[in-house]
Amino acid sequence: MKNMKHDDLLHTEKILADRKTFYLDLKENARGKVIKITEEVSGNRDTIMVPAEVLGDFIDALTDIQTTANGS
Repeated sequence: MKNMKHDDLLHTEKILADRKTFYLDLKENARGKVIKITEEVSGNRDTIMVPAEVLGDFIDALTDIQTTANGS
């Protein structure tokens, strides 16, 4: 079995918005898959981790927020 001492990067996306950069990284470690979402502003970074098994719920919630933001 592969030794996963560090998180293995499986996929990454980068979003530029004004003076912010968002990184969305799908990673895998011994505990499973996780989406690491990082916001970078002027060299400062904040990160949250979303377990892959709740990604669908996370996307559903963001879709609901987008619908509200768009006034629909």
